[in-house]
This record gives sequence, structure tokens and C-alpha cells, in this order.
Amino acid sequence: MSRHKHAGDTDARQPLLTGHRLDASELDSDEGEVIFDRTAEAGGRVLQKLTYEEAVERAGFGLFHWLLLVVCGWANASDAVEILCVSFLLPTARCDLGLSSSDMGLLTASIFLGMMVGGYMWGYLADQKGRRRVLIVSLTVNGLFGGLASLAPWFWLFLLMRFISGIGVGGSIPVIFSYFSEFMPRLRRGAMISCLATFWMAGNILAAGLAWLVIPSTWVDLSLGTLDFKSWRLFVVLCSVPSITSALIFKLFMPESPKFLMEADREKEAIHVFRLMFKLNMKGKEKAPPEFGLCTSSTQKGDKDKTRSLGSSKERLANILKKALAPIKKIFQSPFKSRSFPLLIIFYSISFGYYGLWMWFPELFERTEDGGSPCANVSRPSAVQNETCYSVKTAVYRDGFIIAASNLPGNIFTILVMDSTGGKALLSGSLLLSSLSVFFIYVVQTKAQSLILSCVFSGVSVIAWNALDVVGTELYPTKLRSSALGFFTGVGRVAAIMGNLVFGRLVDANCAVPILLVSALLLTGGLVSLLLPQTRQTELT
Repeated sequence: MSRHKHAGDTDARQPLLTGHRLDASELDSDEGEVIFDRTAEAGGRVLQKLTYEEAVERAGFGLFHWLLLVVCGWANASDAVEILCVSFLLPTARCDLGLSSSDMGLLTASIFLGMMVGGYMWGYLADQKGRRRVLIVSLTVNGLFGGLASLAPWFWLFLLMRFISGIGVGGSIPVIFSYFSEFMPRLRRGAMISCLATFWMAGNILAAGLAWLVIPSTWVDLSLGTLDFKSWRLFVVLCSVPSITSALIFKLFMPESPKFLMEADREKEAIHVFRLMFKLNMKGKEKAPPEFGLCTSSTQKGDKDKTRSLGSSKERLANILKKALAPIKKIFQSPFKSRSFPLLIIFYSISFGYYGLWMWFPELFERTEDGGSPCANVSRPSAVQNETCYSVKTAVYRDGFIIAASNLPGNIFTILVMDSTGGKALLSGSLLLSSLSVFFIYVVQTKAQSLILSCVFSGVSVIAWNALDVVGTELYPTKLRSSALGFFTGVGRVAAIMGNLVFGRLVDANCAVPILLVSALLLTGGLVSLLLPQTRQTELT
């Protein structure tokens, strides 16, 4: 943006970059006039004050954003590894821990229960304290307790460790997308968020590959006191490594979100981040770093002073709780309620369907080893003895790896068409196709047919998740974004818990019910998504 010239102003009052003259694209789009009051004086010079979107554009696009993609992508992949590793444990860990199908449903649900608890809490803290700080803590909790679970000799302790690990995962998933999107230029945001979402596939493939490589291994069998440390426990340890390394990378190298810094009225820090972006993006081009001011917000200072003015501890606690719940109230009021209610249904439908089915794929495929459909071979004793699980059938993990790899076409398709088509159309279409593919999983009668349709479901459903990541990020302003995504992610975790418990209860008795229920919910989500507004290439507010 430019500015008006007052009488007596001279040409010495230059805009952002030395020697840069304002063109028509920098004029105010509503009036066609130049705005004079968005300036700041520094060292005798008058600097242009930029909005967030303008500052992001001036910082350019290049090396910084690709490095950011790798770092945030690794964090996203680490969450996928930590969530999905439980599903690969089931065929063998059920023996050592003496699990029934209901116990396995509870185990797969435990991490989602933790994610439900952590989702909104971390999202709220990210909006108040900063994205980077929350990511460091949540990723550390995820990796630390995920790794400690490998040493749990009893089912209840293993369950507890997975629950606490889930609390960490619940923070990093919604916050990582808010953090990443707030560095992105508007016209590239959709495609780049889609690229970030593809790292979930990378985590899925990594978990499946590690399971295929490690769990069938017979050389891993150590005695640690009363604990028999077998290959699946080593697999649990390896699955915690991505989260720990990701937390270290954020701690040592990554800056805070400039959008958050501007909203928190921390102008100097935000300018430093934009300069860092410019320096890396223009590396080798010998361009001088920009000098500018920023249009920031000072509302949070007033809120903090108001909080400090309260006298008693009860009043302070009541005010903290009121502030924590305020974002939920806001997202279900105008002008956001028309998008929040459909989003609530969509998150529930896709989470119940995807996680309810996906977490049980290895177990279902083990039941198809002798041929037939997953629902044809439902006989399994309530508890199994150790000898029934060894030696491990590698085909189970091979099939899991193939299904994980089948995400790739869907991810590539999303990256190519997201910015031109928009998230809404992709979300609706992919959910409807996912519903159809799940229905046919129930209908088919051979293992090969089940595997093919499972791959179709994997490839199509990932488009829905990628689209939801983009749409969810663009539907809410900065002060509500992480809180809203954290809340809806929490709703999704409730659905995931219910999906896994339903599968655990019914997979032996009546396998058709949970599979057809998944198909119906995905159909519902696809239809409801048509009610969402179009957000293609919208500006972040």
C-alpha cells in the first residue's frame, strides 16, 4: 500500500525499498488512492507500515518456505507415526499383553482420548502464548511418553503412556497447520498446505515400513528383568524418534509465527522474522533487506492488564476459564456459526470413518490371510496365548505398506488442483467417493479385492483430509484459528474413540455394522461439506 502526499511532502519520503517507486498494484484497491497515515519514522526516515499480507508478499517466496515445509512436514509425519504405530502393534502386542478385541479397541482409542484432551488446550495456548512454544512442548510430550510406553509391562500402564502421548499429538496437529499457513503468501497457501498434508502420508509409509522391517524380526528378544523386550517394543521406541527430533529442530532453529507476533503487538520480533524470510528467499540475488514498519494489534495488552486487576484467586481462575471457553462461544456465533456447525459434522464423520477403519486394517488383513473378506473370518478367542502370534506373518505389514503408499496419487492430485479448484469441492467429492469405496470393502469376497478397495479408500480419503486442512485454516481469523482447529480436532478425536470402540465391540460379532456405519457417515460428511463457504485463495485475517 502507498500513502497520500501532504502539502510540503518531498520525494525524500520513499517507500519500502530504496529506489522503489509505487505502482498501481500498490494503490489502495478500494479507492485507488494512496494512504499517507500508514507510515512510521525511524532514524529520520519515514518507513511504510505494512499489513501482514503485504509483509509476507515483500518477504518473497523461496528457500525459507521450502525449509519450513520440510521442518513442519517432519512434525506432521511424526504425529502420523505416533498415531498409526498402534495399529501395527495389534497382531503381536495382543499376545504379550493378553488382549481381547475389546481391549484392542480401547488401546487404539487411548491416543485419541489424549488428543481430545490436548487438542483444545494446546490450541488455546497457541493463540495466547505462541505457536512455536506450544509445538516444542507438545512434540516433546508426544515423543517422550510414546517411547516410555515400550517399557510398560502391563496393559494398563501401556494404555496410560499412549494416552499421555496422545495429549502431545493433540497439540501439534492443529497448531502445526496454523503455524505453517501464517508464513505463506496468499496465492501459494492452498498448494503449500496441501504439500504439508502429504507428509502425513510420509509418516504413514514410515510407520508401515518400520513395522514391516522390525516387527517380524526374530533377533529382538531381550530380557529386562521381568520385561520381555520383543521386536514390537523396539518398534515403539523407533516411532518416538521423529517427534523428539522435531521438537529439537523447532527449539534450535525455527522462529515464531510473524502473524502471531503482529497480533501480540511484538512488532520488532515480527520484523526480524520477515527479514529472516527475505534473507533466505533472496539468497544469491544480492537484494538489500527491506526497511518497514508493521500494522500491529495492541488489544492483548489490555486483556492482560484486565486479568491482573482481578483480586482473588477464585476470580482469576474464573476469568481464565471464561477466556479459555470464549473462543468456542465465538466460533458458534455470527458470522462463524454458518461454517462451524457443518465443520463440526464433517470432522466427526471423517474422523469416525477414517480412524475407525484405518486403525483396524492390519488386524482385518490378518483375518484375510486364508482368503475371503475381512468380515467372513470373525472367529477369534477373547484372549490369545503367545504362541498364536509367532512367527509373525509379514504379509500383514506388506499390505499395510501398500495401502500407505496408495496415498501418493491422492496427495499429488491435491497439490496440483487445490488452488484452482478450491478445498470445498475436493472435500465434498472425496468424501462421497470414500463412502462408496468403504461400502464395497464389505461387499467383496477375496483378499485381493479387499486390498484393492482399501487402497482406493486410502488414496481418495487423503484428498478429503488435505482439503479439510486448507479449508479449516482459512475459515477463521488469527485469534481464533488455533483454538477453532483445536476444538474441531478434539471433536474428531471423540469420533475416533467411538469408531475404535465400535470396531472393537462389533468386529467379532457383526463386522458389517461398523463398516456400513463408516460408509454412511462419510456420505453424510460429503453432503454437509457443500454448505461451507468457498475459501479459495482467501486472505488470512
